[in-house]
Amino acid sequence: MNTPDIVQLLPDHIANQIAAGEVVQRPASAVKELLENAIDAEASSIQVILQEAGKTLLQVVDDGKGMSPTDARMCFERHATSKIRTGEDLFRIRTMGFRGEALASIAAIAQVELKTARSDEEVGTLIRIEGSSVKTQESISWSQGTSIQVKNLFYNVPARRNFLKSNPVEMRHIIDEFQRVALANPEVAFTLHHNNSEIFNLPQGKLVRRITDIFGKNYREQLVFCQEETSLLSLRGYIGKPECAKKTRGEQFFFVNNRYIKSSYLHHALVTAFEGTIPEGSHPFYVLFIEIDPSHIDINIHPTKSEIKFDDERSVYAILMAAIRRSIGVYNLGGDSIDFDNDINFLNPPKPAAATPVSFNIPPKPDWGGDKRQDAFGKQSVQDWVKLFEGLGVQDEERQAPGQSDFSQDSSETQSFTIASRANQMATERIGQPATEATYFQLFNRYIFSQTPEETILIDQRAAWERILYEQYRKMLAKRSGGSQQLLFPKTIRLSAADMELVNDTKSSIRSLGFEFDEIGGNSIVIRGVPSDLPDESEQEMFEELLDQIRQNYAELRLSRPDGLIRSLAKRFAPRYNFKMSAQEIRGMLARLFDTSDPNRTPGGDPITVRLTIEKLATIFRPHHKDK
Repeated sequence: MNTPDIVQLLPDHIANQIAAGEVVQRPASAVKELLENAIDAEASSIQVILQEAGKTLLQVVDDGKGMSPTDARMCFERHATSKIRTGEDLFRIRTMGFRGEALASIAAIAQVELKTARSDEEVGTLIRIEGSSVKTQESISWSQGTSIQVKNLFYNVPARRNFLKSNPVEMRHIIDEFQRVALANPEVAFTLHHNNSEIFNLPQGKLVRRITDIFGKNYREQLVFCQEETSLLSLRGYIGKPECAKKTRGEQFFFVNNRYIKSSYLHHALVTAFEGTIPEGSHPFYVLFIEIDPSHIDINIHPTKSEIKFDDERSVYAILMAAIRRSIGVYNLGGDSIDFDNDINFLNPPKPAAATPVSFNIPPKPDWGGDKRQDAFGKQSVQDWVKLFEGLGVQDEERQAPGQSDFSQDSSETQSFTIASRANQMATERIGQPATEATYFQLFNRYIFSQTPEETILIDQRAAWERILYEQYRKMLAKRSGGSQQLLFPKTIRLSAADMELVNDTKSSIRSLGFEFDEIGGNSIVIRGVPSDLPDESEQEMFEELLDQIRQNYAELRLSRPDGLIRSLAKRFAPRYNFKMSAQEIRGMLARLFDTSDPNRTPGGDPITVRLTIEKLATIFRPHHKDK
């Protein structure tokens, strides 16, 4: 008896659904693909219309070249494209799309309606498709250009639809993609409407106008023009003045041949060029365009085409770093005015000049892989923490009921310190006594050494405060009543459209922590109060950095909204407590840390303490010697 064959071709509609999983991950992916098709069609005006963050309706309307009836039908077939003809064309790509998978993938998982017409035709074409099946094709009256409506995304793949996030989160992703395409094409007018409200209205203009229309008019004063011409590439764009660098990320844009890319290697070159001019942990603003012969790059390495390979990456690194350093020097940290009439739309880039010699030692490309920190710190029992208090004159009742403390950042004075609880009041005199069985001291305003008869314990002061603040904010959020300090002069700040969506998604939790603010339109808010126990600093910087931490937790930790918020706040403000502490303050910090649910680790899982026994210290100095 012959065994039947088991290998068979998948039906087209199943193959399209599989391909859609790579190309269309969420509504923002569909918006990106449709916007790039409109750009390739040489549109001068593009409208984006959304309902429910693109889940219910996603429509892109352009005034581009349009399609014939045959092309309109063919564009929904897999690997059908007008962009390339031969294998050699892959090395000469100038268009945004080229694989011919986007429309086929979208049509496989949504209900799609296409209307299109060319300028030389009297009538247009209407096509309706559901799940890769053509339902209607007919002639209609339609002006030049194309309109594509995508309804009920993932309607036939419920598991994928269930994985979509809330509307504000999905809307943030759409805004990110929209801004990237709009920045790359300032000569094209764009509008974005969501639930019948206008989010963006970007007229045609120069790049500097597009930047200020998207990010705000205050950006006009902080931009520095950057330009470099070599035989390998042409570099143009704007960087932010060093003094305007922010603690938040998200306003860094690289474009290669007008295509937005992500490159940690090139970002490293730019940050290195800013080294010494911006504070550590700050992020400069930049919108930079690289024009290079397509034969020197490979963009066909990722389904989203957001990653590329250069055949001479080290030279690109050197040219970029040299150009940025020169721009920073020319404008002397922003001291000179900028010619904003200079048109750098890059529609007709000049021919490359002779190569500019660069004398930088370029490091090998670093490993930008994931976090490789090894977890060398095992979970310790809470009883071990008793050793921290041995000889400190702190009674058991104090360790179980610590209160709040008020620390001074003045390192030149030692202030009295009292823990606000009955047990602590009883032990006040003993707290101030010197240790008999344990000694401890502070190093670099960052680490606490505590020595017991058996071992030495090293405590990361910042990590300890991250745990303490996390527990404090968690209690505040549970009670929905965080203490707020009213500002004498309310502060108005303007956020990006993406950050405004993030605020809308988390505003009830943010307010529960003590932030008081009102929305006043135009992506602006007025801050009227801040949490009463936060360090004294710029309200705008505080709020923007909080949003940045929330954004990172959403993307990387995938936490529930409340827990992600309080982790963000604790991580954001823990470093502000890295100051010289008196003996009483150290005791108070240890008491509060010991009272938390897990004094051994931060909320993110990083160790707070390192324990060094005599034997372990011996192995550090004599790693190959074993005592007998």
